[in-house]
Amino acid sequence: MNKIAQSVRLWFAPQRIRDEGDTPDYRFSLANERTFLAWIRTALALIGGGFAVDQFLPELAWGVRAGLALGLLAAGVLCALRAVNHWVRCERAMRRGEDLPVSRFPTVLGIVVAFVAVAMVVVVLFGWEGR
Repeated sequence: MNKIAQSVRLWFAPQRIRDEGDTPDYRFSLANERTFLAWIRTALALIGGGFAVDQFLPELAWGVRAGLALGLLAAGVLCALRAVNHWVRCERAMRRGEDLPVSRFPTVLGIVVAFVAVAMVVVVLFGWEGR
């Protein structure tokens, strides 16, 4: 639990990251920041998609519409939180000279998005009305 608490504290006090190891080549830190921004763009797209499903598909059965919308919204929230966590973990690893952290999150996110996409294909093929 101590590692998790320390990592979360770094989310809100990124200047503390300088206490970890040596300063990496700034190009690596900037690449880490660009990756963070890509995760945030993905989170915003997922959240926007969730709202779009909810607002623009009123003919869709409520349970299906809510399930798809909530799936996208939840994925967006998790993606935004993961972006911060991943940025901190990578920055710490670079400063310590360690291997960059690996994660299953991209796989899980990809599966969730694929599931929602397949569900939307089924909705398009078989119509909007709940049966």
